[in-house]
Amino acid sequence: MDWKLIVSGAVIGLLVGFTGVGGGALMTPILLLVFGIAPMAAVGTDLWFAAMTKLFATPVHQRHGLIDWQVVKRLWTGSLTASVLTLTWLHFNPIDEDSVHLLKGAVAITVIFTAIAMLFQKQLHALGRTNRITSGVQFKAVQGPLTIAAGAFLGILVTFTSVGAGALGAVFLVYLYPLRLTPPRLIATDIVHAIPLAIFAGTGHLLLGNVDSSLLGNLLLGSVPAVIVGALLSARLPHAYLRIALVIVLLAAGGKLFWTLL
Repeated sequence: MDWKLIVSGAVIGLLVGFTGVGGGALMTPILLLVFGIAPMAAVGTDLWFAAMTKLFATPVHQRHGLIDWQVVKRLWTGSLTASVLTLTWLHFNPIDEDSVHLLKGAVAITVIFTAIAMLFQKQLHALGRTNRITSGVQFKAVQGPLTIAAGAFLGILVTFTSVGAGALGAVFLVYLYPLRLTPPRLIATDIVHAIPLAIFAGTGHLLLGNVDSSLLGNLLLGSVPAVIVGALLSARLPHAYLRIALVIVLLAAGGKLFWTLL
C-alpha cells in the first residue's frame, strides 16, 4: 500500500464524482510528473482507473434518473468504433522510446486544450442554446451525427492519451444538448459514456502490457469510496466554481508537463 497513491486516487475520485472530470485529465499528469510512471504505463493504468472509478458512481446517478441513454448510445457509436480502430493502429505501430516524448507532448497539449475548452464552456452552452431556440429543426437534425462525430474524436484521443472522455465530453455535450442536459444530467451522462470507452481502450493497453496492477490497486483504494461521496453531493455543489478551479489546475498540470519536454 502506498498512501500517496491512495490519497491521489481519493482526490481525483472526489472530482470525478462532483464533476465527471478528472479521471484522465488530472490523473495522467500526476502519474507522469509526481510519481514518474512510464508514459504508456500511465496511460494504460489510468484508463482502468477512470473506468473503475466512474463505474462506482454510475448506480448513484442511475437511482436519481439522471442518465440520458439516447445521448450515451450516440456517443458510444462513435467512440467505441474509433477506439477499436486506434488500438489496431497502436498494435501495428507501438510507441517506442523514440516516440515517448511525442506521447508526453500529446498528453500535455490535450490537457491544456481541455482546460481552455472548459474555460469557454459557458459561452458554448449559450451559443448552443441560441442555435437550438432560433433554428430548432436544423439544430436537431444535426444533433445525432455531431454527437457520433464527437464520440469518435473522443475515442481516438482517449485511446492515445487517456485524457478527454470526461472534460471534453462535457464541453461537447453542453453545446449539443443545451436545453436537454441540466448540469447533474450532463455529469451523469458524461460519466456513463466514459466507462465502456475506458474499458475498451484499457483492454487494448492491457494486452499491450501497459497496465500496472499494483499501481491501479492503490489508486482504486482511494478513488472508489471518494467517487461515491462525490456523486451523492454532485447535485448540491456550485458547478461553476468547481469548473474554474479545475481549469486552473489543468492549465498548471499541462503547462508543467509541457515544460519538462523543453
